[in-house]
Amino acid sequence: MSGRLSSKTALVTGSSRGIGRAVALAFARQGAALIGVHYGNDADAAQATIRDVEALGSKAVAIKADLSRGKEATDSIWAQFKAAAIAVTGDPRLDILVNNAGVAPAVPLSQTSESVFDEVLTINLKAPFFLIQAVGDHIRDGGRIINVSTGFTRVAAPTHPAYAASKGALETLTLALAPEFGPRGITVNTVMPGVTETDMNAAWIAIPEARAGAEAMSVFSRVGQPADVADVITFLASNDARWTTGQVIDATGGARL
Repeated sequence: MSGRLSSKTALVTGSSRGIGRAVALAFARQGAALIGVHYGNDADAAQATIRDVEALGSKAVAIKADLSRGKEATDSIWAQFKAAAIAVTGDPRLDILVNNAGVAPAVPLSQTSESVFDEVLTINLKAPFFLIQAVGDHIRDGGRIINVSTGFTRVAAPTHPAYAASKGALETLTLALAPEFGPRGITVNTVMPGVTETDMNAAWIAIPEARAGAEAMSVFSRVGQPADVADVITFLASNDARWTTGQVIDATGGARL
């Protein structure tokens, strides 16, 4: 299959649903050879994504790991992907890593327990850090590392302080790692989504008043769709973005401009 990602191998965390699923499908449409579909606990959703990816002509493999287990989980993710890559392509290397998985509890400062804080930081920051570490020596020259942040790093979010802090740190990590990978032609970037219509947001966004408020945040007067963000990530994954690294790309739909 031809496309901007023809013959590329990709690993997308949290890709059984939402933005991650949209990324996996977008990569398949662009000709990716193999896509690792990571999930935490919803095996049925992961298999549904795999079926849709393979219907588009790409190979896909389910990769299960609980990111709240930190480095143990990321080592398992890499081991599973490596085995699949060897089986499908004969080569264990990776072209594109998308750190998409995350949790976003709406818990203000006064109600944030240490256990909640630790879980948020582990899943949203520690796991991406150690997954990049695990795959770093195995990404082909000219590869891509793409992290997914949140518009709450640009717009104050007193309802989600731990979440916003974890994603702010992820953006700083992106900047710190770009020079390290640069000599190999590997770019490291972050995409910042705004309010997006995903399962994570389904409950509150179904409330008419809440939806109206979310729509009003964007200059386009609508809620973002997973494909809106996935298309930006696909651009960064392609050769078209070869001269962009260490950046946070705003994909909030112009929220609160």
